[in-house]
Amino acid sequence: MKSTVTDFLPAERARGITIQSAAISFAWPPTGTSQPLPGSHHTTPHNLNLIDTPGHADFTFEVLRSLRVLDGAVCILDGVAGVEAQTEKVWAQASAYRIPRIVFVNKLDRDGAAFGKTVKEVGLRLRAWPAVCNLPWWNADGKLIGVGDVVGLQGMRYVEGGDGKQIDLVSLQELESQDAALAAELRKARTSLIELLSEHDDEMVEKYLEADEDYLAISAADITASFRRCTLQHPQMVVPVFAGASFRNVGVQPLLDSVIDLLPSPTERPDPEVSLGSSGTKGGLSAFLSGKLTAAAAPERSKTSSKAVSKDKATLALQNLEACALAFKVVADARRGVLVYVRVYSGAITRNAPLWNTILQSTERAQRLLKMYANDAVDIESIPAGQIGVIPGLKFARTGDTLVSYTGAHPKNGPPAPINTLQLRPIAVPPPVFFVSVEPNSLAEEKPIKEALALLLREDPSLHVSVDEESGQTHLAGMGELHLEIARDRLITDLKAKARIGSIEIGYRETLTTPSPTPQTSLFDREIGGKSSKAACTASVSPLSASHEGEADALQPKDLHTHIFPLPDNNRLIITTPTLHPDGSPLDPDHPSLPDHLPLPTLLHAFQTGVLAAFARGPAFGYPVHSVEVRLHFLPDQHLYPTSSPAAFSSAARQAVQAAMREAVGSAGDGAVMMEPLMLVTIAVDEESLGAVVHDLSSARGGAVVALGSSSSTSPDQEASCSGDASADLEEDGGHQHIPSVDLARIYAPPDPFAGGGHEIASSGTSTGVGEDDAGTKQILARVPLKEMVGYLKHLRSLTAGRGTFTMVVDRFERMSGQRQRGVLGEMRGEYF
Repeated sequence: MKSTVTDFLPAERARGITIQSAAISFAWPPTGTSQPLPGSHHTTPHNLNLIDTPGHADFTFEVLRSLRVLDGAVCILDGVAGVEAQTEKVWAQASAYRIPRIVFVNKLDRDGAAFGKTVKEVGLRLRAWPAVCNLPWWNADGKLIGVGDVVGLQGMRYVEGGDGKQIDLVSLQELESQDAALAAELRKARTSLIELLSEHDDEMVEKYLEADEDYLAISAADITASFRRCTLQHPQMVVPVFAGASFRNVGVQPLLDSVIDLLPSPTERPDPEVSLGSSGTKGGLSAFLSGKLTAAAAPERSKTSSKAVSKDKATLALQNLEACALAFKVVADARRGVLVYVRVYSGAITRNAPLWNTILQSTERAQRLLKMYANDAVDIESIPAGQIGVIPGLKFARTGDTLVSYTGAHPKNGPPAPINTLQLRPIAVPPPVFFVSVEPNSLAEEKPIKEALALLLREDPSLHVSVDEESGQTHLAGMGELHLEIARDRLITDLKAKARIGSIEIGYRETLTTPSPTPQTSLFDREIGGKSSKAACTASVSPLSASHEGEADALQPKDLHTHIFPLPDNNRLIITTPTLHPDGSPLDPDHPSLPDHLPLPTLLHAFQTGVLAAFARGPAFGYPVHSVEVRLHFLPDQHLYPTSSPAAFSSAARQAVQAAMREAVGSAGDGAVMMEPLMLVTIAVDEESLGAVVHDLSSARGGAVVALGSSSSTSPDQEASCSGDASADLEEDGGHQHIPSVDLARIYAPPDPFAGGGHEIASSGTSTGVGEDDAGTKQILARVPLKEMVGYLKHLRSLTAGRGTFTMVVDRFERMSGQRQRGVLGEMRGEYF
């Protein structure tokens, strides 16, 4: 792992995993090649931009933002583990972006590798027809010595102990004498390959008939052309599958050839989706550049000449558009500063060109342009369309921003409309599910930590930072425990932030179970700001039941002397002023009126402020108050004094409400109960794990299952509870319904002579078929206490063999049972762990 090019971060090499996606550029075949290299048939170098993405579920966003800018993808599978949980998720995400894919089964030189089993799993788990292009070539001792080329009908034997560059090519006739079993399997694989391509490509049927129905007589060029047509179809039903062991470079040359032969160039990809400003007009970038896509029309003018002028101006504006690019990644590099990775979709970005950010509406200059080779960089003069490059030194550009280069653009106002609001399809940020607290070591470190967190968020938008208004604590939210662990290391080690990272405390609430027996009158008589202030009011409190939540009629005053205000946390304030008109004047001229410095709106606002202050800390447990109704009674002849002020009335209201709540709670404290946040959790699991997950939710975690079903049958209301990546996945899973089922009995997969009985898994799935498992993924919608969701991802993965994922949002606060409340309080006191 220490010699890998793309895993260059210390944390990546220490853990042996990919954490950040890394971009490298290289030519295949290498520049200066005059004749085909062993194992390859190309001589003209092709420029390839390779982005290595993480495989861990916690770093889903790294994959998402890379998929957004790809033209094609190589899905690398572990020949021992087969199709893993995260592979299925990334495969679905790639389908959503319509990215053509090929599969490379890696690590076939390890004990227990099962190529045939993995091929079957591609059909079962990924819902695609695997087309075997290479066969692993094992000797009698089970050692991988090369691959069999199904398309070229030859064996490729790699020199033992070499670096994978020395290959002996063995024809089919020679192979029959060296390894008759492999030769026979190559013939069988070629037959199955032609049959599969004929089902999805009519031109292959013609080639088959032209070859007098001889599967072996069809040329490799014709097969490659058919493969390319099938790979570029959407939805992609045929997936080329290659075999090898990358650590020894076995099978790498045919794989790189297939990238050139089968995957599309930038000009062959679908037109990038764009939107125009506030009008929301959507379409293709090419349609916009050709003038066919325009923003929503403004009101028509009376003179036709002005329309013609506007059209000419728009055409001229498009001619001055030099480049359009998407910023898909931001990295804070220790040596080079902030690096912004961009994919150019039209034109070319040149050095020193001003770039208009259409989202932030600001201009920055690209003073340098770089081409990255993992952690190394080379200065370049321009980044042409279809290429990926890096712009260092941009101060404001973020992930997902659209950057345009326009001739003669005003530095402040940018290019003319609608170019100044042109936006490429943004990158969806998945919602975070785990939280930790971040506290500075001292007050002096507060500002540097805020700056470090801002840089961390600009670098990784899947992190979220929020400040708890109750405690003032800063919360850092991410996709999982490992994600937050890496963010913590990055914050402290790389960005040198002097902070303590702790675990978040769940924000409980408390509410009343009984009303206050009698109204409580409070008199405030103190100095405020050196001036004597005196005021009073009367308050009573009562619990607000869940049945009253959100009732519209409850917020309508019953008479002109009643003022009703909804407060946060489902609280309600009712102020009665029986002796005052709605404008604050007295009903009876003999009654005192409000002074000029205390108009009725000011008085009502002061009462609200005081009640909110009283609700900030409950009388029983010290948590904010939830679902309580306060009635304030104000009589000017009893509560108003010559020295009364808004601050005095605010303090009087706070004291009166606190006294009323204390009386409602009682000396025994049995008039209050704690409330805990209830999360609406959407869990995606495979059908085999459904029962175990539902049982765990309802029994061990005190949750209530709201709905069960396949991901495609999720209701709109349930979809609304998921956002970002989760919604995209639901849409993608639903799209699988339109893909014909893959019959595992018809999938060709070679035998696994050294894998034990593991390949029998494939045959067990033949009876059901992928099309019969009702979209494969099942959705569980449940309400679960937040406390039970801490650390749940790891537990869910253990229940589902790593295949389960979930998202959650706060649904509501719910009263806790006496037993659960005692347990939570005991745990806080450290009575048990």
